[in-house]
Amino acid sequence: MAKKICICGAGTMGNGIAQVSAQSGFSTVLYDLSEEYLAKAKSKIEKDFQNLVDKKKITETEKENDLARLHFTNNINDCKADIVIEAIIEKIEAKENLFGLLSEINSRETIFATNTSSLSVTEIARTIIQPERVIGMHFFNPAPIMKLVEVVNTDYTKEDTTRTIFELARQFGKTPVLCKDKPGFIVNHVARPYYLEALRLIEKGIANFETIDTLMETSGFKMGPFKLMDLIGNDINYAVSCSVYEAMNKPERLKPSAIQEARVSKNELGKKTRKGYYDYNHIGI
Repeated sequence: MAKKICICGAGTMGNGIAQVSAQSGFSTVLYDLSEEYLAKAKSKIEKDFQNLVDKKKITETEKENDLARLHFTNNINDCKADIVIEAIIEKIEAKENLFGLLSEINSRETIFATNTSSLSVTEIARTIIQPERVIGMHFFNPAPIMKLVEVVNTDYTKEDTTRTIFELARQFGKTPVLCKDKPGFIVNHVARPYYLEALRLIEKGIANFETIDTLMETSGFKMGPFKLMDLIGNDINYAVSCSVYEAMNKPERLKPSAIQEARVSKNELGKKTRKGYYDYNHIGI
């Protein structure tokens, strides 16, 4: 049974997963090369725990215990754990290199889980000693709130690895769903048309993004496509679109949008940069 969890990457997803891990009772290491990212992650987690105290969802003592389980580090030698969850940049070479380094300092029983939203888990596993211990564990943003976790098996993944990650997701209070390693897995494969068709309407001048969001929300969707892309991050959403497009042999219907590419190039990534399709400096969110 896992006792210690290491999360690599202190960005939005990484610090969210670390918060969930600590709150679920695990000794938790959050690793990032950047001290700035680590400081921001620590501040964000402390603020989130305090909000839970203020809302009387946890006690002050529980908050202090949860924070005590967290260790923030930029030293990769501290990344020794029963399970490592990778949540770094969405580039396959970076993930392969990280797991390669971690496999040298961890035991042969350590499980390596990648939080990739669309890259091939099989390709990542092929480069690792004992690829049967590599698996996808795809959380959704914001990780402390969203219940779904896609557990992604490759042809290498052994049953014990899958069983352990399923149980970990449940211990995290999540709902794990098993899927095979295919482009976009389940959610991102199904969701591509939601984003891309909305962007096509903009390209054709049929409607503006506020109108499209309003119509989709009025018809029953919890969040319109442009608000959702701003929440996810246009950089992440665009990278997933590109990844699925390439993996599916470039079908025209899945071609990434130049509108979103332009947003990314201008660093208009959504809520995390305070501007995306909406201006959050004006909205005040």
